[in-house]
Amino acid sequence: MARYLAIDLGDKRTGLAVADSVLRLPVPLEVVEATTHELVRDAVLRAIESHDPSDLIVGLPFHMDGSEGPRARVVRSFIELLKQCTTLPIHLQDERCSSMDAEEYLQRSGRTHGQKKAIRDALAACVILQGFLDAKGA
Repeated sequence: MARYLAIDLGDKRTGLAVADSVLRLPVPLEVVEATTHELVRDAVLRAIESHDPSDLIVGLPFHMDGSEGPRARVVRSFIELLKQCTTLPIHLQDERCSSMDAEEYLQRSGRTHGQKKAIRDALAACVILQGFLDAKGA
């Protein structure tokens, strides 16, 4: 059984989610409020220690035309930082529309603005992870 940890890297908030290859149901783990890659890396390392994933899935932002922009370079830079601290396989997953999908779910959830903000990025990580699982057929 494989276990996956998904990361939706943001400038201020980074969402984390987990799933395994048996249930194939991503679960929001946490939203890390940090503005440096080093702080996010440390939170990811703690999540690795706690949840023992076999693979990391990182959302890679593409423009709608499929090209990479400046934000993709930021994500790739973060991945290089992660590679210095872990030997886990790191997979890139197209994250186009993941935040919009998470927002759509939250609009129907009946949560307050503050409650939505607290979980939005972790739900986006769930969307990224579900896309990976669907594509992999895991």
